[in-house]
Amino acid sequence: MAAQVHDGETAGQGQDRRHEESCPCRDEDKDKDKDKEAVAGSRIRPAMTTSGTPPLDDAAMPVFLIEEYESEDDLPPLWEVLMDDQPEFVEELVAAGEDPWEPVLGGWSPGRLSLAGPTPGLFVAPEGEPGLSPAERALVLEAEQLRAALADCRHPIGLGLACVAGIDVQEAVRRLNATPLQGSRLHALQENHLAGCTLDRDMRIVGVTTVPGGCLITQPWGFTPDTPELQKRLSAGTAFYGLYANAKNGNQGSIVRDGVVEGGDLHPGGGPNPYDTLTSEEVLLAYLYRGHPVAHACAWVGLRPTDARAFTGQPDVWVELPGRSY
Repeated sequence: MAAQVHDGETAGQGQDRRHEESCPCRDEDKDKDKDKEAVAGSRIRPAMTTSGTPPLDDAAMPVFLIEEYESEDDLPPLWEVLMDDQPEFVEELVAAGEDPWEPVLGGWSPGRLSLAGPTPGLFVAPEGEPGLSPAERALVLEAEQLRAALADCRHPIGLGLACVAGIDVQEAVRRLNATPLQGSRLHALQENHLAGCTLDRDMRIVGVTTVPGGCLITQPWGFTPDTPELQKRLSAGTAFYGLYANAKNGNQGSIVRDGVVEGGDLHPGGGPNPYDTLTSEEVLLAYLYRGHPVAHACAWVGLRPTDARAFTGQPDVWVELPGRSY
């Protein structure tokens, strides 16, 4: 699974990843940082760049792309073009000798993975090349529906989230020994979510919502849902995917199963990579949910929320966790 996780490590022991306690209301330049990240995250760029690179003729274009924009992870340019939704470069790269049907990650080639994306006719399939299986086509359809349902959650800055398979609100509240919360304190937080990250006591308040496939624990202002104590309690006998949308460091994910951390320092919504996505299904999910971190976290454990209310401050119930260290 992911790096920095030791075999058999429990949710409360020796966890390498630490959430930096950043409060989104203290970041004055979020929009500027987001723009910088968007530029830095584009791995394949046109020949004419803002850095002053002179325009190239058609003959030089493929060599320029291959040599200048090779992935830091040694992934082929065609793979990067597919991840960045830049089909305009495909013809040149194929003409330069790039093989779209060479397996890259988890048995997936750029050509076969493109069948699950917005341009399934991007590459000419060789004779005998298998298409998507029925199970894979079902995942593609489910991803379309889930991305649409959670379209308002693409940039969940400051959100803490736990996706737990197979339990409902009542069971989650019981496992957490939490108390339903009402009154003026809650009303103030609902009016201004960002105020919650300024007081320690408010970090013990989380929302809990039953959705098809399990339940969601959310905190619009902090990382509490993805802390070791909650990981341990909520994952007992089931699967847990946690996410904290750190305003400074980006989306941070974790996978916990029955109290054992199986993955940490993950990057939900960031696309497939050689460190987090090793199996065929993980690669497909990471591709389908690029740019959709919340939907990716839900899909990983099989949750299928039909709207975004749990993430935007309207959960089934608000609860307060007991005063132990979370």
